Amino acid sequence: MTDESIASAPAQTPGESRSPDVRGGSRAAERARGILARYGVLFAFIAVILVFSLARPSTFPTWTNAKEILANAAPQMIIALGLTVVLVMQDFDLSVGSMASLAGGATIAEMAMHGMAWEFALLLAAGLGIAAGVAKGYLVAVLRGNSFIMTLAMGTILTGVEYAFTSDITIFQPVSPTFVGIASNSILGINNEVWFALGVAIVLWILLDATEAGRFMYAIGGNQEAARLSGIRVRTLRVIGFVIVSLTAALVGVLIVSGGGGNYTPSFGTYLLLPAYAGAFLGAACFRPGEFNIPGTVVGVALLATISTGLTFLNLQTYLINLVQGAILIVAVLVSTVASRRA
Repeated sequence: MTDESIASAPAQTPGESRSPDVRGGSRAAERARGILARYGVLFAFIAVILVFSLARPSTFPTWTNAKEILANAAPQMIIALGLTVVLVMQDFDLSVGSMASLAGGATIAEMAMHGMAWEFALLLAAGLGIAAGVAKGYLVAVLRGNSFIMTLAMGTILTGVEYAFTSDITIFQPVSPTFVGIASNSILGINNEVWFALGVAIVLWILLDATEAGRFMYAIGGNQEAARLSGIRVRTLRVIGFVIVSLTAALVGVLIVSGGGGNYTPSFGTYLLLPAYAGAFLGAACFRPGEFNIPGTVVGVALLATISTGLTFLNLQTYLINLVQGAILIVAVLVSTVASRRA
C-alpha cells in the first residue's frame, strides 16, 4: 500500500472501533446483570425449592408442607414487614423481640391471673405497642438518639415491664377458647397466622408504595436533611414508623401465645430478631436492589423459612441449621450492601 493510499484512508473514530456485535454483547450482559440484581433472590428461592424437592420428593413438595412453612414463617414475616418501614428511613429497632414478649406476656397474665376479658387484653397489647413505639420514636427522632442504642435500651426496659406483668414465671393456665382460636383456627385450610401476615403485607405495601406518606418515608431514607428542608415532617413520620413496627411485634406476641394454647414462657420473643432482619435485608436485594421493600421482604422471609424446613427434612443437627442461617444473614447483608452501592 502506498503512502498516498494510507493518507487517503478515512480516520476511524473511537465510537466506530467497536463492532455492532461487541456493543450488542455488552448491552446483553448489562441486561443480564440487571435481571440478576433484581430477581437473584427470587431465582435462589426457586432453586432452593427444587433442590429440597429432589432430595425429599415424597415429603417436601406437598401442599401440607407448604402450609406448614407459611405458618412457621408468619411471625417472622409480620415483624420483618414492620421492620421494613423503619429500615426504609434508615432507622433500626432492636427491641422487637422484647416487644413481642411483653405483649404476649401481659395479655396472658391479665387474662389468666386477673380475669381480664380477652377483648380488653388485646386492647392492652395494642396500647403497649403504641406506647413503646412513641417512646422509641421520641428518643430517636426528637431527641436524636442513635437508633441502635436507644432501641437496645428500650428492649431491656420492655423486658422489665414484661416481668412486672408476669412475675417472670411460666404461665400454664386456661384462657378463653376464643382467644386461643385467634391463631389456632384456619380459613380455607390455611392457618390464621398466615392470613394475618398477608393482611399486614398488603397494608404496609400500600402504605409505602401507594401513598404520599410512603414516598416521604423513602425520601427520608434517601436524605433526611433534604427531606426536612423540602417540608416533609421527618420527626412525625419516623415516630409513626416506630409505632408501626412496635404494633407488628405486639401482634406477633399475641399470635404466639394464642397459637400456643394460651401458654407463656418469659422472653419467648428473643428468637424473632435475627430471622426478621435477615428476611428484610434479603428483601433489599430483591426487586429493587439496595432498597428495602415489602414484596422483597416477603420473598426473603419465605426463602429463609423454606431453607430452615428443608434442612430439617434432611435430618441435619440443630447446630448445623444455626450455622447455615447465620451464614445466610451475613450473605444477605453483604448482598444488600453491594446492591445499594451499584443502584
